[in-house]
Amino acid sequence: MKERTIAVVTAGLTTPSSTRLLADQLAAAVRDVLDGRGIPRKVVVIELRDHAHDLTNNLLTGFPSEELRGVLETVVQADALIAVTPTFSASYNGLFKTFFDVLDDKALVGKPVLIAATGGTPQSAQVSTAFATSLVATVKDSGGNPVSGATVHFVAPASGARGSGLPIPSAALGSSITPS
Repeated sequence: MKERTIAVVTAGLTTPSSTRLLADQLAAAVRDVLDGRGIPRKVVVIELRDHAHDLTNNLLTGFPSEELRGVLETVVQADALIAVTPTFSASYNGLFKTFFDVLDDKALVGKPVLIAATGGTPQSAQVSTAFATSLVATVKDSGGNPVSGATVHFVAPASGARGSGLPIPSAALGSSITPS
């Protein structure tokens, strides 16, 4: 059986980073599933802060350095991607956006991608409190069109938040909503 490569892109700005911790936990969960199915795998972690200067230079010149070219190729050639960003002002950080700006537009088409964020978002709650509203995820295709019938897995962490009714198929407008 072919070895599967899982690329893990993390945009944390500090060491240690809660973003990297979450990325490692998600990678471990994927690794465990693949191991349980007898699928050989390799996990490659990419810390974007290590490539911040090269990413900026790529934006300015339009050309990646050799090192950045290798990082981009790792993501393009990977069988799946885990992408994790901290959030600032309810949005992904600039380093995360810059990386995906320089990645080829078609690089992720058809590739399983798990996206996660650390920090506060409009869909966050304090520890040990209920969410004020149901969580919503919208599934879109590469053209930005809503996808109905896609399965969305809302996964709660090992401790703290809890969820029920998982997985949830997306509705006609591509949105999945957790039960209240």
